[in-house]
Amino acid sequence: MSTGPGAPSVPAPTTHYPRKSSMFSSLRVRNYRLFFLGQVVSNIGTWMQRIAQDWLVLSLTGSATAVGVTTALQFLPMLLFGLYGGVLVDRLSKRRALLFTQSAMGATGIALAVLTLSGHVQVWHVYVAAFAVGLATVVDNPARQSFVSEMVGPDQLQNAVSLNSANFQSARLIGPAVAGVMITGVGTGWAFLANGLSFVAPLVGLLMMRARELYVVERAPRGKGQLREGLRYVAGRPELIWTIVLVGFVSTFGFNFPVYLSAFADDVFHAGAGSYSLFNTVMAVGSLAGALLAARRGTARMRVLVVGAVAFGTLEIVAALAPSLWLFALLMAPIGMFGMTVNVTANTSVQMGTDPAMRGRVMALYMMVFMGGSPIGAPIAGWVTDAYGVRAGLAVGGAIAALAAVTIGLVLARVGNLRLSVGWNRGHPHVRFVPREAQEPLAAAA
Repeated sequence: MSTGPGAPSVPAPTTHYPRKSSMFSSLRVRNYRLFFLGQVVSNIGTWMQRIAQDWLVLSLTGSATAVGVTTALQFLPMLLFGLYGGVLVDRLSKRRALLFTQSAMGATGIALAVLTLSGHVQVWHVYVAAFAVGLATVVDNPARQSFVSEMVGPDQLQNAVSLNSANFQSARLIGPAVAGVMITGVGTGWAFLANGLSFVAPLVGLLMMRARELYVVERAPRGKGQLREGLRYVAGRPELIWTIVLVGFVSTFGFNFPVYLSAFADDVFHAGAGSYSLFNTVMAVGSLAGALLAARRGTARMRVLVVGAVAFGTLEIVAALAPSLWLFALLMAPIGMFGMTVNVTANTSVQMGTDPAMRGRVMALYMMVFMGGSPIGAPIAGWVTDAYGVRAGLAVGGAIAALAAVTIGLVLARVGNLRLSVGWNRGHPHVRFVPREAQEPLAAAA
């Protein structure tokens, strides 16, 4: 990757790190460290804007439906144009693309701040801003995901992806709390301004990076049929398509926590908004722990993905049967942890299993499936909850996620000519897939 227009290509850096590494090993890479620190600030600002945006729309309209429309407008561009965003990312310098998208999202926050602080804001302004952020996300998401490998290389990819997730979960704990204090103290406009200014941090980090230390990736040439080429590429690789399918099932049916947690707080435990906040906080802590554990693990294995998804779905079924508020709240921690294990492992597996020239398109498809599951699954979860109760809704979502994981695990085992091996290792149960040929000498000896 070059530092400016016309700059020559440079060879990939020769520094390599051990595959099994410490929890924060990828932060030794200067470029990634700059990226990570910028994202710390920006993610907190993004969570602040999410809270302020919903509060402003509710204040202007008094309508929960209007809040839902705002959220839908922010995710709609990814569903409509996500794959085209991946095509663009494969053609462009990812660092330049991120400089553009991060600037656009920062400008949107500042524009909302000016309108709100001047007293001229109307609900349609918020709708336009949400849609504009969604359009920027179409390019920003696959560019940000695939740029990680260019900063750290394959040996540190899982660690860096895991730390990105930990970064996001930390901001999820801090951002809403800061937004609540700011909205109450000085108003929503200042929260928008804080978000807009927070994008200065990642922009400075991107500008300070050393191009010679980036892992050079050949860009895809401009041409026809590149979208179809990306889809054919995924379809021809079982390890990619089945991973994306599994993530689709888990995100669509298992990640509908806004529907489930609010209903458990109000309808099951009759505890109000405080318990809803508690559930989300405990889950965020579990997600943060899951991201850090994934960073320490150092490798992305398919069996970790499958077992994580089975555990995630099973724990949702257990939580659906929880008799008390405190037991339900405690179960949110391992649910968050295994949910993050699925997210990080799938993300890393897809990136490492994809040719660099195709990575933008493949990650766009991955993010479209991952993020697009909620608009589809939330109405289904809401219908099941309304018809049969929230316990049934959560249990059904967990059962679908676990069943999909078991089914896809068996499919991948058959494709890879593997069999399930169950045994004991130093007094602990040991479950893994091994080649089927490994059992033939045993049969002959018998």
